[in-house]
Amino acid sequence: MTPDFENTPSLGRGIYTVPDIAHLLDIPYYKANRWINEYWDRRLAYNLSQRYSWTDGKAKAVSFHTLVELYTFFQLSQVGVRTNKILEAHKVLARQFDTAFPFATSYVLNNMFTDGRSIFLDEVENPIITLDISFQLNLDFVKLFFKKLEFDSGELANRLWPLGKDRNIVIDPQYKFGQPTINGTNILPSTIASLIKAGETEDFVMSLYNLEQRQVHDALEFHKLAA
Repeated sequence: MTPDFENTPSLGRGIYTVPDIAHLLDIPYYKANRWINEYWDRRLAYNLSQRYSWTDGKAKAVSFHTLVELYTFFQLSQVGVRTNKILEAHKVLARQFDTAFPFATSYVLNNMFTDGRSIFLDEVENPIITLDISFQLNLDFVKLFFKKLEFDSGELANRLWPLGKDRNIVIDPQYKFGQPTINGTNILPSTIASLIKAGETEDFVMSLYNLEQRQVHDALEFHKLAA
């Protein structure tokens, strides 16, 4: 497998600490921390000396691609797929597609199925994991999330639109180390929310940052949902 794990922070990769992950994906902190430490850094990094995370000795962080993979893992676990089955599928897919991030690739996210026990990939001769291929359930919630993602030419996820692609909030590892921003700017939704909370008017904020009203409203909506 091509050693495309990263172990140092970079603007283009995004930097997400464990609290960031818990906040953005709406999962408990302890789960995010355990998944990174036990599953990604220990069990999935089985062949390479590199890790999926990096640390400064205090805080731990991962890249945008690992953030997407953690979300996919969470959705699979929510419908009852056991952890070992998910990790086994990840390993098989990583080898098959020669990538450390199969759960963040367009093809996998668009063709993955489950019956609540096993994971299958459409359009392959054999399922990823063979158990019982009857009553397969398409992962509609993953496909909904898939619709909020953009992919690069290598079919790896490179941008996430948490409110949908028709809205103005984007998570892009090329901007602000991957923190949510108003599209086309480096402005954080929390910055807009703080000004409004302090008593500034929408017109003043729009004038100050050269924003449209819809951009301000989207920033406020995202901040409220993420609070």
